[in-house]
Amino acid sequence: MNVLLIGGGGREHALAWKISQSPQLEKFFAVPGSPGIKNFAECVENISIGDNAALVNFAKEKNIDLVIVGPEAPLVNGLTDSLNAAGIKSFGPTKIAAQIEGSKIFAKRLMKKYKIPTADFEVFENLDDAKNYIRRKGAPIVIKADGLAAGKGVIVAQNLDEALNAVDEMKNFGAAGNKIVVEEFMDGEEASVLALTDGEKILPLIAAQDHKRVDDGDEGLNTGGMGAYAPAPLVDSKISAQIEEKILKPTIAALKAEGIIYRGCLYAGLMIQNGEPKVVEFNCRFGDPETQVVLPLLENDLLELMNACAEGNLSAEKLSWSKNSAVCVILASGGYPKSYKKNLPIDGITKAKSLGAMIFHAGTKFSAGELVTSGGRVLGVTTTAPTLREAVDKVYRCVEVIHFDNMHYRRDIAARALK
Repeated sequence: MNVLLIGGGGREHALAWKISQSPQLEKFFAVPGSPGIKNFAECVENISIGDNAALVNFAKEKNIDLVIVGPEAPLVNGLTDSLNAAGIKSFGPTKIAAQIEGSKIFAKRLMKKYKIPTADFEVFENLDDAKNYIRRKGAPIVIKADGLAAGKGVIVAQNLDEALNAVDEMKNFGAAGNKIVVEEFMDGEEASVLALTDGEKILPLIAAQDHKRVDDGDEGLNTGGMGAYAPAPLVDSKISAQIEEKILKPTIAALKAEGIIYRGCLYAGLMIQNGEPKVVEFNCRFGDPETQVVLPLLENDLLELMNACAEGNLSAEKLSWSKNSAVCVILASGGYPKSYKKNLPIDGITKAKSLGAMIFHAGTKFSAGELVTSGGRVLGVTTTAPTLREAVDKVYRCVEVIHFDNMHYRRDIAARALK
């Protein structure tokens, strides 16, 4: 099978690593790829992931059998629709289905209509109306930009001043913040469950827990994710069954009832309180960094599963999982998620690998033959071990040998589970 992977972040590096293990794989391309992905696929940097026509032409030229779309932006931009129209199989939802992430308002209204458990909410276009509503409701309260904001368009406000300021901050997200959702604050523990689906059948993957805040103790600004671990002990078999029966299956059925067939990966960001899961948000693709801890534990052929989703014939076979635990620590540029320096030389990756780490490139590039930083989240360092405690100890031993100027990372990934 000839495969084209779209994207170049840590999630796509993890996908490339896993896909490359499939005996069905023949030729493998990535647009744009990364210094990490180039170890598995031929990287093509001169095509934009936003240029649907160029991507379709490339797929035709290379006789691609399956296109796997990693990031949300090309999905929301309708890349899958363009590929389908050209008769090219793709893994990832259509433009209308990708609204489940592309528009918070679409997702919330879908959940309300079909009674999928989530927080109460109101939608606003007028900022003064939003502020008046917040004054009536009080804090803590959650303010969300409607559109895509690279995982950063959500502010959990602990007091009234913070909430009112958050409304004003939504304009920093451009068109994504033209409409906003103001949502009831949900207390509890967060978990992420990714599920593969062909629009009918669903195969949930093991639960992970992401760490969204930039600093230890869940302090500081929201980010795209500072680390993750799997499996999340919080999600036991009873809660897993509830997630599947009350959230995942009803969501796919709700979309179908709206005339939307959802194929690809559905990501449910969940809040769990007193054993009851509710949806915080849906994403239309694999999570980042959850993918970097879930895939190292998956024993099935991922390419085979993705192809079955794309063809609409995902069997109800059981997924097979390693008994190990996996932990990922994100090494970020100092200053992220605000401004940060780029082009800083990176050292120690070879040493970290020798200590047992998988290194997933999130924001790196080669400059004059040297590996340097090129993004806010730079590397994902992942390790697996028989117990979570061992995996945590191992990952931080590996992190300690990697260096770039102003490197920032959280030192408490998985601390809650260890308690």
